[in-house]
Amino acid sequence: MALTVTAAPAVPTVQSPPAHPFLRRWGSNWPLLPLIGTVLLLAVPADGTGAGTVYGVPPGDLLSGVAVLVCLGRLLLLRARPLTRAGALVLGLPAAGLALATVTAADPVAALPGFVRYLQIFVLVPAAVLLLIRDARGFRIIAGSLVVLALVQGATGVHQYATGSGASYRGEDIRAVGTFGAGDVMGMATVVGYGLLVAVAYALRTPAGAPRWLRFGAPVAAALLVVPLTLSFSRGAWIATAAGALAAIAATGARQAVRALAVLGAAGVVLVGGFGVGSEMLSQRLTSITEVTSAPDRSVSDRYTMWAAAAGMWREQPVTGVGLKGFPAHRDGHASIGLSAGGDTAGAGQDFVKQPLLSPHNMYLLVLSEQGLVGFTALVGSWAALLVGGVRRLVLARPRGTAALDCGLAAVGLMTWQTVDFLYADIGGPSTVLTGIVLGLAAWWALAAPERATAA
Repeated sequence: MALTVTAAPAVPTVQSPPAHPFLRRWGSNWPLLPLIGTVLLLAVPADGTGAGTVYGVPPGDLLSGVAVLVCLGRLLLLRARPLTRAGALVLGLPAAGLALATVTAADPVAALPGFVRYLQIFVLVPAAVLLLIRDARGFRIIAGSLVVLALVQGATGVHQYATGSGASYRGEDIRAVGTFGAGDVMGMATVVGYGLLVAVAYALRTPAGAPRWLRFGAPVAAALLVVPLTLSFSRGAWIATAAGALAAIAATGARQAVRALAVLGAAGVVLVGGFGVGSEMLSQRLTSITEVTSAPDRSVSDRYTMWAAAAGMWREQPVTGVGLKGFPAHRDGHASIGLSAGGDTAGAGQDFVKQPLLSPHNMYLLVLSEQGLVGFTALVGSWAALLVGGVRRLVLARPRGTAALDCGLAAVGLMTWQTVDFLYADIGGPSTVLTGIVLGLAAWWALAAPERATAA
């Protein structure tokens, strides 16, 4: 008798519901969260007392360290790709110069905190940004967080000017400093400059497939950010932002560059001339840029005196410099008697404080005096490689039409801003961690594989 085999009923396959678009988008971009937090936490007010810090370390710096650890974990556990040879050379060479300046310092132990800080800002954080950004979408997420921070800080700065609650400037508490306080008058100007340049890049080349509101929101955001930048009364930030915007505009081609410059000129006339946004004091501040030898103000005189002191230190130790964190100890031995005791700061919730002059307010001279020619060549050479590489990729990508040109314009504009601003400022304050973020964005555009920079 034949046996009849009855097939078991098929078990219905249970299909999981499709993931939400938001979850799909962030499924591969979750490692960017520490970087986003690093940027956005700079909107938290800083009272200058160390409140809100962990053992004196600001939360933004802590999260930048978390980003570095996440990057390291991905490299070790997931066997994610390491840096390319070019990336390792450009970002790793400064570490060698920093190590040499530390071990050759008169007091290596005192120089060690400077080594850690420089390594964080110029090596580790940029490398983490470069490795954690997977594609153009990731770049836009980080760059967009810079715009959000700039709008928050800019709105705070405009409110300070309107209500007379800002930092002291020419006897009035009207200087826009955002949440950074009178002790860091460059903080808000730096943040607003970054955000403005990213908004300009999005306005010039809106990403394909972007929401409709971005096409109109980007130029509006750029125009709005001009106001707090103006009210910061920061000459160096004005010059750096103008240079960064011009670099991005010039990279779009002659025809669009002419249109963009006409719009920017009209916006400046309306904001300053039509509404009188700080017109009188703005005029005085602009005039003071050229008053270097005839009738410079105290800040300009002090700055040039410290520049001369930095040059003197380098002439004494031309190869390795006086060591990291060595400028304050050697300043008085090289500065003229015309150097004042410090800068006066007050307002924005802070009592009058005499701010000590502990750096030359010129990053190039600071590096030259403390690290000598070896460190200067390594560090400045790294910045130059990022800028030249970014411009080169932008020029090559523009005719193809497939590359994420908005990312390239933002990267070149930000890197131009940084290299120009370093002529008038150096690192210091809570906003310093953003320097590492900006260098990382520039490194991604200049050094990432070509297929990762295509439009997404």
